Amino acid sequence: MTEFLSRRTALQAGAGAALLASLPTARAQQASAAGRLAWPAWDAFKAQFINEGGRVVSDDDGGGQTYSEGQAYALFFALVANDRPMFDKLLRWTENNLCGGDMTARLPAWLWGKRPDGTWGVIDSNAASDADLWIAYALGEAGRLWNERSYRALSALLAARVLREETADIPGLGPTLLPAPKGFVQANGRWRLNPSYLPMHLMHWLAASDLDPQWKPLVESSLKVIRGSSPKGFTPDWTVYDAKQGFLVDTEGKEKGQGTYNAIRVYLWAGVMHPDAPGRKALLDTLAPMARYVRDQGYPPESIDILTGQASGPAPSGFSAAMLPFLRAVGDDKALQSQRMRLEARPLRPTAYYEQTLALFGQGAFDGQYRFTATGQLIVRWKP
Repeated sequence: MTEFLSRRTALQAGAGAALLASLPTARAQQASAAGRLAWPAWDAFKAQFINEGGRVVSDDDGGGQTYSEGQAYALFFALVANDRPMFDKLLRWTENNLCGGDMTARLPAWLWGKRPDGTWGVIDSNAASDADLWIAYALGEAGRLWNERSYRALSALLAARVLREETADIPGLGPTLLPAPKGFVQANGRWRLNPSYLPMHLMHWLAASDLDPQWKPLVESSLKVIRGSSPKGFTPDWTVYDAKQGFLVDTEGKEKGQGTYNAIRVYLWAGVMHPDAPGRKALLDTLAPMARYVRDQGYPPESIDILTGQASGPAPSGFSAAMLPFLRAVGDDKALQSQRMRLEARPLRPTAYYEQTLALFGQGAFDGQYRFTATGQLIVRWKP
């Protein structure tokens, strides 16, 4: 499953059937708009990357593709911004185009765009579990913060489907989140896993929401995957777990055991955890070598060998933005200051989707646009 690095605006939008059983009333939309607090970065993101139909448009090599992950992240940002009209527009497009018109019946397809025959639609119907978790989370918290029962119900149904279709009971790990329903169970007792697909604050929220008792062991396995795949404190994009040998370097993938554009999110997710969240200290201790690398070099690496620490060079500035909550969490003031200065000296590229996404998460948390409780509930500026 290919990760997107940057995104470009486009105008094409897919058609779809009806999405929600009930749309927000004009009064609800007006109340949402009235309650919004300024978040210029979100407004710029919407203008650059979201078309009129509610599709988040990439600027990757193919141009104009949409990923379920992009829709999921945008739903979260819209909730943080109290932007309910955009939230509903994003949800409508996602359900109509990635779920065949019914999110209660199937997981979102992970890739949508221009097909070889020139038509627009789903390119790969396999799902991406990290996107599915973020969508379930955004819906559940939107239901709570906006007092909308239909969101909460859709969240619970989606979470239940993730458990059924995107998990496996792995020896030595227990119930574990797979990256997708298909393609990640290998031969001879091996599984290919992605540590960045396991935000601990989402796992804690799912476990605390009493949706299903199986989420509690998934909290434990998620922490095991992140820590076990990062033996030197550097997290890989992908890892292979062997039932007999434990975690192995993913030599078959194109990253060859490197930590790059996927892995940067592991430090980001660790950094936004509440100080009292279970497992936070152990996770920060495991990942502390990355903070030392950033302090010594003055930048996060674009790619790093997880065993030797050999790096390819400086990453785009979006990586620095993603590092802000993490460096603050580990208490490395020198590294934190250097990354803040780097962002001033080397601003984010306005048309680079992934940089802007990392910045909305990283700088958004650092600046207090949002935070999480110990059990993963969302705290936003607009909700007392």
